[in-house]
Amino acid sequence: MESKRQQEKILALIFLIVLSVQGNFVEPPEPDTSQVSLAESQTRLPCHYQEEDGEKVVQVTWYKELPDGTKDQIITGHFKDGHTEFGRYSGRVRFESSTPTLNAALLIPNTEESDEGSYTCHISTFPNGNFERHIVLTIWILPISSLEPVVLVEGESYRVVASCRAVGRPVPRLSWDTDLPGQHQDRTSEGGSVSSYYSLHPLRSMNGKKLDCLVSHPSLEQPRRISNRLEVQYPPDATIPLSSGQWYTGLEKAELSCEGGGHPKPHNISWTRKGGALPDGVSIVGGKLIFGRALRSNDSGVYECVVRNSVGIGKTDYTLTVAETSPRGSDFRPDNNQLLIIIGASAGALVLVLVIIVLLVNRHHRHRTKKLEMALSEKTDEINTLSRQASFRRVNSVSTDFRLQGDDYALLRVDSRMKNSQMSLERPIYRGSQSTLVGKWGPPGEVEVDELGRPVIWHDGMSLRRSEMDGEKEERRRRVELYLKSSNMSLDSGLPSSLVPLKAQQDDAVGPRDPELGHARGGDSPRGEGWTAPQTVAEGQEDEDDDSSSSNQISEALNTHFYYSDGVLRPRPHSNAILLHPRPQII
Repeated sequence: MESKRQQEKILALIFLIVLSVQGNFVEPPEPDTSQVSLAESQTRLPCHYQEEDGEKVVQVTWYKELPDGTKDQIITGHFKDGHTEFGRYSGRVRFESSTPTLNAALLIPNTEESDEGSYTCHISTFPNGNFERHIVLTIWILPISSLEPVVLVEGESYRVVASCRAVGRPVPRLSWDTDLPGQHQDRTSEGGSVSSYYSLHPLRSMNGKKLDCLVSHPSLEQPRRISNRLEVQYPPDATIPLSSGQWYTGLEKAELSCEGGGHPKPHNISWTRKGGALPDGVSIVGGKLIFGRALRSNDSGVYECVVRNSVGIGKTDYTLTVAETSPRGSDFRPDNNQLLIIIGASAGALVLVLVIIVLLVNRHHRHRTKKLEMALSEKTDEINTLSRQASFRRVNSVSTDFRLQGDDYALLRVDSRMKNSQMSLERPIYRGSQSTLVGKWGPPGEVEVDELGRPVIWHDGMSLRRSEMDGEKEERRRRVELYLKSSNMSLDSGLPSSLVPLKAQQDDAVGPRDPELGHARGGDSPRGEGWTAPQTVAEGQEDEDDDSSSSNQISEALNTHFYYSDGVLRPRPHSNAILLHPRPQII
């Protein structure tokens, strides 16, 4: 029984010990942690204990474990006495909070490589006892890198052309970024430094090529690049551009130009003449040999250009031949630049000519269109004027009084019917395919005539009696003229030209026409009240019956279609009449 009680006491003690070890830490949450910091930067070691109800943090102390296993006290913070720094750490460390018992984080403002090690944060509380946190601090050193280029000369043997070095903690890693066909060799030394050497066989084509060194380190997000361009020196190559023309006696402003490549750039260009000195009047300006006078025949010869730089010398010759006469214009051969200038000028001139032609053609078409529009307008005005004049003449031929236009228009319909009619007052009866003249109002055997004295043609197979028809026609015309003269109608009565007496038409410079009358219709309107039949004048030689019958027919036709008013014979209005309204003439 007693042994059982002792076991329970031991278990309770162990439980208390576990509680004292774990404690109530906010940070770091784990008892043992690790941390990395960079040299020459600030380092923060976290330690924050959260008090419970009825618990009090009395003191906070930081320790650093030494290589021999002992602990070196760094700093202490008491809830009443404040904080105290010890030994070589005095002035190099401090608490993050002014109340270390609440927040015991330790700050090292300027971290050194010697600060690397294991640190312990010790918390003393009442009444719960002591609690600790262990932090292993690792110090990294940012790499310090450099690249040393080597000046190369073309023709040298295989050798180192660039070397790259870096120092850091942990040891950096070096690499090369280039397209050059070379090899590199890396070497690592104590103290965390590393070197890399790049070697190749130098050629002039490698001059200016990229040869960059890349430094990789855990503290860097991406490799650090050290840019470098390979430098390969080589002697110059002297060249004399060929002349675009020929040399001849009397040529002015003649010159020879010498160019030299090489690296570095040539610093000296000289001219010599093989077999003697340079001719008089010749000067050297830069890389040019300038003839300050007109060429002479004795200027012919071999001229040598010498170009020098720090690496070597370049030479070239030119044979100058001076002709006695100037070359013909056909021998002239322009260079590429002159050809481009000539082609460009020709193209520009052609475009300008095309633009001018387009503008001129456009202007010509506009001018021609304007003239056609003016001519069309003039013709249109002329046609309208003639049309108005003709309309007014038609109006004036009927009546000049616009109040009587309705009555006068009826006369136009009568005139048209009388002109276009080819029938007599009574339709003939076709008796056969032969034409025969017979009389209607005269005795049998005579030629039949209409109301105006014109013979009527009948197709009855009998022969035409031409002589009788002519005599009878003349007699009928005289009767109509006498009848019309005896009437009270005037020449300007508004009658159509077919009803005006023949003599009146001749007096008005109008050729004689056969007077025509329309056929009388039974459905026409009755005679007007103001109409008085004119008195007929008969000759003693004429037959009384024929004269009376002809007069009656004409009087009946006139009374049917006309009426007499104020001494003027006017047409009667009719529902089937065609009225032509005259347009007033614009003056």
